Amino acid sequence: MFSRYPVYFFFNLGWIAIGVFTFVLLLFVTAPYGRHTREGWGPAVQARWGWILMEGASPLAFTLFFLVGNQTLNPVTAVFFILWILHYTNRSILYPLRMKHAERPMVLSVAVMGLFFNSVNAYLNGTYLNLLGGRYTLSWMLSLRFIIGVALFAGGMLINLHSDGILRRMRSEEEGRYRIPRGGFFELVSCANYLGEIVEWAGWAVMTWSLPGLTFALWTAANLIPRAVAHHRWYKRRFPDYPDDRRAVIPYIL
Repeated sequence: MFSRYPVYFFFNLGWIAIGVFTFVLLLFVTAPYGRHTREGWGPAVQARWGWILMEGASPLAFTLFFLVGNQTLNPVTAVFFILWILHYTNRSILYPLRMKHAERPMVLSVAVMGLFFNSVNAYLNGTYLNLLGGRYTLSWMLSLRFIIGVALFAGGMLINLHSDGILRRMRSEEEGRYRIPRGGFFELVSCANYLGEIVEWAGWAVMTWSLPGLTFALWTAANLIPRAVAHHRWYKRRFPDYPDDRRAVIPYIL
């Protein structure tokens, strides 16, 4: 990849470096949306439209960079494409439409930053599968990398969907009131939904065995681990009886 597409390669490395910086920054500055919304970050939009704006960029950009001029399309990259679109159909359409209290504000600058983040990752992964998809022959589907990666992706998606469902039901039962989430992986971590996404994109990195796949997995962790830690601290401050053995996002570890 370096010899054939050096600009793309160095851009990818630069994006990893920015991800490391973002991880450190988010340990000290919590992104102002959801329960951490606060003034001083500019105008806001309804949360539903903010989610559609920032998440909807990914399937559109990925489709564009994956398909246009693609001469390496094959059954393996078609599976990758379907899995990406499946995830983002949920995140950009189904999740916002099912949101409870979707009228709550989301800072517009956060939505725009999310749009940029998703567009870059869609560009890196879509372009890679477009230009270098020929490396994925049918035998790739029988490899341990593909099998383990798909299993992780599917497992992470199930954890994420189940956890989102728990949170959605909680918001329906008691409007505007936060409670301690119970059930599923919430018995182990405060942010089971984030755990699901981290596992999901780790699976993507394994199944594609690619630099942009690894980059996206690292960025997902860089975004969600600091936010999970902030959520965990928030729960412990708000609820004196919060379970002591529950971790932030990685069971038994963090």
